[in-house]
Amino acid sequence: MNLDLTGKHALVCGSTQGIGKASAFELAALGASVTLMARDEYKLKEVRSLLPRTANQEHGYLQADFSDPRLVDEAIRKHTSEYPVHILINNTGGPPGGQAIDAATDEFIRAFNAHLICNQVLVQASVPSMKTEKFGRIINIISTSVKIPLRGLGVSNTVRGAVANWAKTLSVELAPFGITVNNVLPGATMTGRLESLIKSKAEKSGRHYDDVLNEMIAEIPAGRIGDPHEVAAAVAFLATPAASYINGINVPVDGGRTGSL
Repeated sequence: MNLDLTGKHALVCGSTQGIGKASAFELAALGASVTLMARDEYKLKEVRSLLPRTANQEHGYLQADFSDPRLVDEAIRKHTSEYPVHILINNTGGPPGGQAIDAATDEFIRAFNAHLICNQVLVQASVPSMKTEKFGRIINIISTSVKIPLRGLGVSNTVRGAVANWAKTLSVELAPFGITVNNVLPGATMTGRLESLIKSKAEKSGRHYDDVLNEMIAEIPAGRIGDPHEVAAAVAFLATPAASYINGINVPVDGGRTGSL
């Protein structure tokens, strides 16, 4: 099985923490040069210094805030004018929780910009070099809500579904160029976002944090919360040459929680 990413250049968004950071480490461990992308320059420099260098890779970073697609566009256009992008990992923090019926229209617009519009900006800038290199992997880290909407995440459910359909459309358009487009759907994974959602739910319901956490665990056949590196392992595999015939799919990494095929 060919899992070697030596000579490949990966751009990983939201890579200073959680699943994005874990994905950057897994890709670097397979030999890829990794460019981190997030808004906190201090954390970017810190993570870059820790990335594996198994094949004399050159790791870098781009600073950009996904709340403003124009800034993302400026950063990625400059980057792709100097470096090819073989692997693009689209990943950014989800919108706040709450019911869809209560959400202001601005909440949908902000989420749509941060997820779908920024993804589109990054893809349009990266695909030309993927076509030239005859190798491309676009992997979107979304959510299991793509398959079954999650209670209390109205805005997120809406936007994640849009991203999934956008990705499926791209997978058909780009397949003739040796470019695959796939989605990884994390279930309950111990990240800062999950901790924040549990805390918010506990406060709103007047319950203890541990009670809400245990209630969540009880719904997972594996009987535990996932680790970011377990999700990142799926991301990394889809980026490799071994996954060249896997295209246009949604891969739940959730311990068996999602109750659909």
